[in-house]
Amino acid sequence: MTDAPTEYRDFGAEFPKDFVIGSATAAYQVEGATQEDGRGPSIWDIFSRTPGKVENGDTGDVADDHYHRLESDLDLMGKLGLEAYRFSIAWPRIQANGRGKANEKGLGFYERLVDGLLARGIRPIATLYHWDLPQALESADGWANRDTAYRFAEYAHIIGERLGDRVQTWTTLNEPWCSAFLGYASGVHAPGRREPVAAFTAVHHLNLAHGLALQALRPVVKNDPQFSVTLNLHVFEGDDDTSPEAIRRLDAIGNRAFTGPMLRGEYPDDLLRDTRAITDWAFVRPGDLELIHQPIDILGVNYYTARTVRLRTESTLRSRVETAMSEWPSAEDVEFLERQNPRTAMGWDIVPSGLEHMLVSLHQQFPDLPLMITENGAAFDDEVRAGRVHDERRVDYLVRHFSAAHRAMQQGVDLRGYLVWSLFDNFEWAYGYSRRFGIVHVDYRSQERTVKDSGMWLAKVIETRRIPAPR
Repeated sequence: MTDAPTEYRDFGAEFPKDFVIGSATAAYQVEGATQEDGRGPSIWDIFSRTPGKVENGDTGDVADDHYHRLESDLDLMGKLGLEAYRFSIAWPRIQANGRGKANEKGLGFYERLVDGLLARGIRPIATLYHWDLPQALESADGWANRDTAYRFAEYAHIIGERLGDRVQTWTTLNEPWCSAFLGYASGVHAPGRREPVAAFTAVHHLNLAHGLALQALRPVVKNDPQFSVTLNLHVFEGDDDTSPEAIRRLDAIGNRAFTGPMLRGEYPDDLLRDTRAITDWAFVRPGDLELIHQPIDILGVNYYTARTVRLRTESTLRSRVETAMSEWPSAEDVEFLERQNPRTAMGWDIVPSGLEHMLVSLHQQFPDLPLMITENGAAFDDEVRAGRVHDERRVDYLVRHFSAAHRAMQQGVDLRGYLVWSLFDNFEWAYGYSRRFGIVHVDYRSQERTVKDSGMWLAKVIETRRIPAPR
């Protein structure tokens, strides 16, 4: 997909009054205070402190110091007019070892966060898992261990009991594809394992954890919230006559490995067939698919880019070493092609048409399921100059992607909201602090916050319900 630079700038396009617009963060990326008030170590604490794993040796030990700056950060959200704030709860802040009695100080922090959001008229959207597995559970084989799914359900029950009268949307997992394949196949994310069998086992146990958590939450919540999961569904297009097969393989691993069991109650036959040289899926037990296939009220989708793919020729086949490091086990003969699109600082193509395509495709597959964009945004190299951050490229990125979302809605897609990633510059996983996604700039030395032009633009969208032209 190569979008002309003039496309997807629908200035003046209007969103309904009940369309929820806000922003999002994740606990390990912003909170800091990793060794305070009873918090235990997570896999990202261990991974980031391992030499060579994270750029510049960065860790989330301090991050944006959000744990200590909660009130002023809430005030900033209020000034921006956010209608919703999606945050994640750090499991090791609630249960240091992933099991047992809850840590009251940890629960207290999230109570203050939720109460502060409600006091400012901001909708709390809570994500139970955004990648920070307690290290004690990883030491017992992590998501490759079925027991982790049951520990997750116990944790969900604890959180639901404490916050189940105030949180308005519950999201079980964020991007389980990343947890499974970047964490256990390619090893570029925590816990840094390169074990394809463990990756597919993790896929199933993450799916199981989703279903068990929903079962644990429903009996204890009291305010009729929405239940959800957030998936980073991949968008692909073709290049030649081998591309349909390449797309099918990647779609099975990247998308239908999760939408199949969660939304249809089954793993796709072609996924099981494609991966039989790696695993026989014996870890799927009788009754598991019924546990996973729980009703949800809304599907969260994260979108950043689209990829062009085809099957590799003999001259481009990967070596065995490259194959062992692939985040696409069983599809290593698929080639990802470079296109002449503008790119973000992450090296990701800017393809707003991919967002429209994804939303329309999901609506066609699951016509009765409302959708919400739970992450969309871009990293660029921002600087504060004379007290301002003129991030024109991010503003343009948001203009084009809000336009894509609006076009999807015009085609009948039941899209309920749009949460920009990210509220703050923060710890960007293996990239450390070298990439800035925020609509608010953070000086990591002083912790000073500066609202970027993109933040002001988003505030204008919220105020007017329209896509405004940049100033």
